[in-house]
Order: sequence, then C-alpha cells, then structure tokens
Amino acid sequence: MDYEMLYSAINLGVLPAWILLFAAPRAGITVKLVHSGVYPVVYGSLYVFFMARAMFFGVGAEDGGLETAAGVSAFFSHPNGVMVGWLHYLVFDLFIGAWIGRDAMRRGIGHFWVLPCQFFTLMFGPVGLLAYMALRKVKAGAGLEVSEV
Repeated sequence: MDYEMLYSAINLGVLPAWILLFAAPRAGITVKLVHSGVYPVVYGSLYVFFMARAMFFGVGAEDGGLETAAGVSAFFSHPNGVMVGWLHYLVFDLFIGAWIGRDAMRRGIGHFWVLPCQFFTLMFGPVGLLAYMALRKVKAGAGLEVSEV
C-alpha cells in the first residue's frame, strides 16, 4: 500500500469541506456535503478499515498498542498507525469546525468572527474550539443570548 499517496489523497479530500465552511457557510452544497455527515461517514469508514488492519490483521508496529504510552508511540510509528491517527484528527476537527459554523449561525455570531476559530480548528484542533468557546462568552457579554453547548 502506498501510504504517502493515500495520505495526500485523504488530505486533499477534506479540503473542499473546509473551503466550503470558510467561503460559503450557508450554501446548499455546504449543508448537503459538510453538515450532512457525509465526511464523517466516509472518513470514519476509512478509520475503521485502518484500525481493523492493525487490530485484527497485524498490520502495524510489532510492539504497538493502546494500553501504554510506549505502545501508543510504537503504534503510531508504523504508517498504518499514522493513518489511524491522522484520520481520527481529520474526522473530529472537521466535525468540530462544522459544529462551530452551525452554532454560530444559530447564535447570530457573524462569520467574520468565526473564521479564525475554524482556521485554528483545522490547523490545531482544540485551539480553535477553545477560541470559539471564548468568542461565545465575549459575544454573550455583548448582549447575544448564549445557552449551554
């Protein structure tokens, strides 16, 4: 298996979703493609495929596992483990980025304010989510209604 080619394809495949979130958050295609769950299903299925290869078919590092820090380090030292980890990041970061967009629309938070949070979610996952949670608090202090997550 050509892991480098697959890694590149997976990265390129997720970019249209992020571009739609950034450039056309309310467009019908964004709703149908990004907010519908298509990406989590497709990328989640790839995740299951690579995880199953590691767990049931011995495709991975010899000492790899999820029980210890040393085992996790070994698990991710093999290209199959890298694919598992990377798909995990891509699925959850996109899910959070899409949620941020929907939540901001419901709360009337302008897209201009949301863009940096989504960008940081794309690049640094939890940093973007933390930024958005802070933005919600600031906007709530400015008179916008904010309820629990």
